[in-house]
Amino acid sequence: MPRTIVITGASDGIGAAAARQFHDIGEEVVVVGRNPDKTRRVADALGVRSFTADFSDLAQVGALADALRAEFPRIDVLANNAGGIFGDRKLTGDGFEVTLQVNHLAPFLLTNLLRETLLESRASVIQTSSAAARLFSRFDIDDLQGERRYSASRAYGNAKLANVLFTKELHRRFGDAGMAAVAFHPGVIASSFGSTSSGSWKFLYGGPLAERFMTSTDVGGARLTWLALGKPGVDWQPGGFYANNKPATTHRRADDPALARSLWDRSAELVGLAP
Repeated sequence: MPRTIVITGASDGIGAAAARQFHDIGEEVVVVGRNPDKTRRVADALGVRSFTADFSDLAQVGALADALRAEFPRIDVLANNAGGIFGDRKLTGDGFEVTLQVNHLAPFLLTNLLRETLLESRASVIQTSSAAARLFSRFDIDDLQGERRYSASRAYGNAKLANVLFTKELHRRFGDAGMAAVAFHPGVIASSFGSTSSGSWKFLYGGPLAERFMTSTDVGGARLTWLALGKPGVDWQPGGFYANNKPATTHRRADDPALARSLWDRSAELVGLAP
């Protein structure tokens, strides 16, 4: 029986690549993207369902969760893949720094709103993180929004570390109930990822050398696919962080359980979830 696999950030990049790979092996793929036209093109090419939601608007995240619950009584895999790096510090309409919201608060909210379905399905929840968590993070639980110190790289690194901390706390809270959570670094991918940023990030991802020296979206997508198809506790360990289909090292603070709990509680407060 095909499994239901929901992939956010699936209108291009590794999300679209993974959607094609899942479809080719007969899984039921649900494509979620921000841009309606791009999302529809990916979904129509595969003949699958699609939903649009802009993660810089938490009301759209809530509406997405409502639609997914209504349409899919079972979700076997939730791939929280949507994200991005941005330039100058700016706030969303919800009042949050955009990098934090798009990369962490929105998937945190979506996962929690789908929690009962995910638990009943004994689902795997996969977070697309990054080596940026180790390279650029200067994580301060009291300055999540970068009000005191901000750079695009730091904000992105902090958000990607938040993905790992969220994964570990999700496993701690719900692993015994059957939900398996894991985070991974897909590689430095030749995609449109850096188009929302500026300076060196935009040049790195949009420059002439990108496709020559970066990992293809098909390879990055296959790393997501490997986790989704793998058996938790056998092929990969819940609560872990992976790169190139192997356990990997990330920021040392990812192993701080008190920080993971504090981030969960602070995130729940920010998005309006009950403790």
